[in-house]
Amino acid sequence: MTDEIELVSDGDGLAVFGEQHAVERFLESVGLFSTSKAFRLDNLGRILDAGGAVIRTASDVAGNSGRYLKLTKESAARAKELGLMPTKTKGISHAMLGEPGAINKWLQVESGPGSLLTNPALLSGIGGLMTQFAKQAEANELKALLVKIDEKLDEVRRTQRDSVLAKMDRAALAIKEALTINEHGGNRETAWGKVESESGTIAEVQGSALRALDALADKVEGKKKVGQIANATEEIEFEVSVWLAVLARCFQLQDEFAVLEIDHVLDVAPADIDGHRVGLGAAQQERRALIIEKTRKLIERMDAAGAIADSNKLLHVRGARSVVDSVNATASSIDEFHAPLGIDPMRDPMEATRWRDALRDRQQLRNAGVEAGRKTLTGAAIIGGTAVAAVVSVATAKNVAKGGD
Repeated sequence: MTDEIELVSDGDGLAVFGEQHAVERFLESVGLFSTSKAFRLDNLGRILDAGGAVIRTASDVAGNSGRYLKLTKESAARAKELGLMPTKTKGISHAMLGEPGAINKWLQVESGPGSLLTNPALLSGIGGLMTQFAKQAEANELKALLVKIDEKLDEVRRTQRDSVLAKMDRAALAIKEALTINEHGGNRETAWGKVESESGTIAEVQGSALRALDALADKVEGKKKVGQIANATEEIEFEVSVWLAVLARCFQLQDEFAVLEIDHVLDVAPADIDGHRVGLGAAQQERRALIIEKTRKLIERMDAAGAIADSNKLLHVRGARSVVDSVNATASSIDEFHAPLGIDPMRDPMEATRWRDALRDRQQLRNAGVEAGRKTLTGAAIIGGTAVAAVVSVATAKNVAKGGD
């Protein structure tokens, strides 16, 4: 029985291997156990087409306990302090730690004969499994997100979403069938043959969804009147959920496709797994960058429209408040979509100007004056408050009394 543990990281996740109690004590000591999940290595011996010594080591590792956690900014900072060092395996870093009798004094130790570093093929295989684990975990988070989005959609928009997703039904069914075959120990070559031609279908639907986000952003571009802005932002608030659902489904299927793709590479070209795993990560980052670009464009245009509406609060109390609410609701939906992809929130919620504060704001009064047909408002009128009477109609005052803040 040993207290030595090994850490392996691919930059996105951290895996810890060793005797079960040692692994648990270590993760508890660094405050990471609650976010970790069991990480099984039972199939290492099967997926590594290597010599007998490597297979025996794989069996030894599989007999130990393994835990995996997805690295957030906070956990990545903690992991950085653990002494992880780059290895010859692409994108993989490693550390071996020992506990000399005190739970908070895990120290770097020399790599022993059983270390993963002595078997590069084994370390590559673990890197492939870590990528699979991360992809499957992300896919599960996206499935949960789809349930939440579905609750927001009315019947018309649910039908609209389903008509788009139907274009991926063949791909989705093939991927599900292939995953089921693999889970039950079936022939993985046959499973891969069912899905290898389906990635283009997913990419095509994803492209359509991204163009739809661009179209939504164009709905508010150049609009200056509060009524027009309110109509556009309300439409976007409900429409965006359709396309976020489509994108979430695309990302889910791409993740599951990647799980099968890694299995295929491990079977037919295990020596290429490191480059392939790194390539998959780069492709994923490109997709995320594109998503960030499109969603940021949409939110920036909505924020600009929201600022225009909010700066005309005096004559458009309800309209301005509706715009701010729609902008924030849209941003919240986008943040929920971003979360499983590891993308941080883009902004703090927009705060609506209180109507009483707008009464004391010179720019608000000028905007109201211009809309009311006034050419200018004198400083004396603003200070004395008579400008309000000149600009704010009785109807608006009644409106504020009923619903103003």
